Amino acid sequence: MTEKRVVILGLESSCDETAAAVVANGRQVLASVVASQVDLHRQFGGVVPEIAARAHIENITPVLRETLAEAKLDHNAVDAIAVAYCPGLTPALLISVTAAKTLAWAWGKPLIGVNHIHSHLQSVMLEHAEEVFPAVALVVSGGHTSLYDCRSPVELKLIGRTLDDAAGEAFDKVAMILGLPYPGGPSVEKCGASGDPKAIDFPRTYLGPDSLDFSFSGIKTAVLYHCRGQNMLGENRTASMSEREKADICASFQKAVVDVLVKKTLRAAEQCAANTVLLGGGVAFNNCLRERLERACEKAGKRLVIASKKYCTDNAAMIAGLAYYKYIRGDFADLTLEPVASQK
Repeated sequence: MTEKRVVILGLESSCDETAAAVVANGRQVLASVVASQVDLHRQFGGVVPEIAARAHIENITPVLRETLAEAKLDHNAVDAIAVAYCPGLTPALLISVTAAKTLAWAWGKPLIGVNHIHSHLQSVMLEHAEEVFPAVALVVSGGHTSLYDCRSPVELKLIGRTLDDAAGEAFDKVAMILGLPYPGGPSVEKCGASGDPKAIDFPRTYLGPDSLDFSFSGIKTAVLYHCRGQNMLGENRTASMSEREKADICASFQKAVVDVLVKKTLRAAEQCAANTVLLGGGVAFNNCLRERLERACEKAGKRLVIASKKYCTDNAAMIAGLAYYKYIRGDFADLTLEPVASQK
């Protein structure tokens, strides 16, 4: 019997990307459009929620039109509307949630609410046809660093999370300390490419021999004190630092963060008896993390499946992809769906 084609339109505006996508049967991306706001927020060194929300209002309709045109479909071919409703910046989430509810009502389509963090796991499977479950998954981004025990796309158990700064947030703060451009992740990686990762022994926080939680506030503070003196009582040396010194700081910081991410992920795989490891989220774009985790998994006899770089950062293809599995289960929302800032 031929599998019924299920076409889902996904929307995403949880932070600073306005995105829409059309995905068939959870994996076939028919169209994916993302409007980035990086240039708007660069002068502030981070995302300003009110500015993000206003930009989403301006972008949502053009992005939707472009997506449907690229997919060569009209609303009659769409089976459901999916939207990321948590977690994220409430003013930003509100735009796509409102748009999704409006389309669902106007077109008479089912509405599906999707957890943005869970959808980063689906981004791993958009270009990977093989079965990957059961697995342990690391989702690492600017706002979240989480480990999941995954039995299926919709059976996810949170087993580890950041207790303070997420890894991506630490990258942004270190970039700000060193006067590097926003976003911090690519800037720190680029600056550290010519540095010595063993030049500075920044602390690694493991939180105990069995812990799967993360903490990156300590290493961010260690970088701050290295640059400005203990308790910030010394001279701010960043302006007079050589490019080599900055490169060494970036390389050493990046190595310390990746050491923790890799060790915790392999620890989780052992505790869950999982033979497959999934990696997604914005920080999964980082080459050092991808390469180190690949080597560690190979040594431990684990299979590693990493999201394609074009699907690491926020996008709506992952939203529509995960929504397919919720559609099959009949897991629909109603028009009272509201944005939720925190993790569900």
